[in-house]
Amino acid sequence: MQRFAHAHATHPQWAMAAALVVAQLRAQLETRPAQTDIALGFVYFTDPYAADANDLLSYLHEALPFVRRWVGGVGIGVLATGVEYMDEPAMAIMLCDIPSDQVQVFSGVSPMAANGESAMGWPLQSAWVHADGAAPELGSLIEELAQRTAHNVVFGGITSSRNDSVQFAYEDASHLGLDVAKGGVFLGGLSGLAFGPDVAVRSRVTQGCRPLGRSRHVTAMDGRVILQLNDRPAMDALMDDLGVSWSDRDRAMDRLRQTLVGLESAAWVGDSDLVEAERVQSLLAKRAGLFGAQTRVRHLVGLDVDRKGVVVADNVLIGDDLQFCERHVQAARADLTRVCAELREELETEFADENSPVASAGVIRGAVYISCLGRGGAHFGGPHAEMKIVQHALGDVPVVGFFAGGEIAHQHILSYSGVLMVFA
Repeated sequence: MQRFAHAHATHPQWAMAAALVVAQLRAQLETRPAQTDIALGFVYFTDPYAADANDLLSYLHEALPFVRRWVGGVGIGVLATGVEYMDEPAMAIMLCDIPSDQVQVFSGVSPMAANGESAMGWPLQSAWVHADGAAPELGSLIEELAQRTAHNVVFGGITSSRNDSVQFAYEDASHLGLDVAKGGVFLGGLSGLAFGPDVAVRSRVTQGCRPLGRSRHVTAMDGRVILQLNDRPAMDALMDDLGVSWSDRDRAMDRLRQTLVGLESAAWVGDSDLVEAERVQSLLAKRAGLFGAQTRVRHLVGLDVDRKGVVVADNVLIGDDLQFCERHVQAARADLTRVCAELREELETEFADENSPVASAGVIRGAVYISCLGRGGAHFGGPHAEMKIVQHALGDVPVVGFFAGGEIAHQHILSYSGVLMVFA
């Protein structure tokens, strides 16, 4: 097994950073068997380079013409193996030599087929997506996109930028008999990759919050106001979990400002095998005092004091599970370690024979990791701390990614979470 080529660099000028990255990639490729094509390149860069995105894509295409596809986008911070570049000009690239006929780029000008099939005829198994947070009805767009895949799930993140929120979705379509390239640099909407059945990818979600009390069912609502949890006034349940009284207004408000809400839909959507596996993982996470992959963390945005109701920044339905929670460093560290270790163990069991040298070398060829902007830096204890945890728990494998304005998993937009995709 050979791990993917990857590189990262920082420099005030995008062209110098790109040249440094390309030089590192070429040096790695020179030590490998000659290849005519590399199916895919992930590229993530910070927002000082956003205005030069078109020039950057042109440079990469000319410098590495054997890379058939480029996908990625901008973030206020970018990630690489063991390293976080936050609020500084930087980029990270990973080249993936996966089966070229088993991956397809999609975007607003080349959408994913509604019938769930690629242009080459294989079923769309899953997708990795980049999104613009300003896109209208983004939640509905993600749900619709997920339903075009065989597993009814997508993973990815929302680009973050103080400048243009650009995305890369470029594909050299010569393998389809076309003379022109498809896609390029985009603003708005969704773009990304769809994978076929012969690409071994696995994805996981890690949460960054700790429950404050037990999970309860939403049993009564009026509009967007949640009135009852387990047939009890919602505000009373909230105050009990926080250990405060509304009569002590100052203390209650201090606690409320730190309080979030974890929601889980009554009906899980997706491929039956995947759903069942994640039900088990969710149960194990809850037993450990953590959130499962299907939990959506949302802000608590208001109280209806007269009716003892609470208002949450999401659409909530009768029967949904609700748990009050808070951001918590140790919970985030523990859950990230758990997710990486479980995924590594699962893949080594599935793909490697005990007597094979692959078992000791590991089966993960590369990974893409997206983390919430609210998790970066100090939340994990210091600079690079989150990526050091990934490196320690997942193994010393190539990783690229970015800090997002929202994370995408299954059919939902998440907050304060991390999304990990690995190639086996």
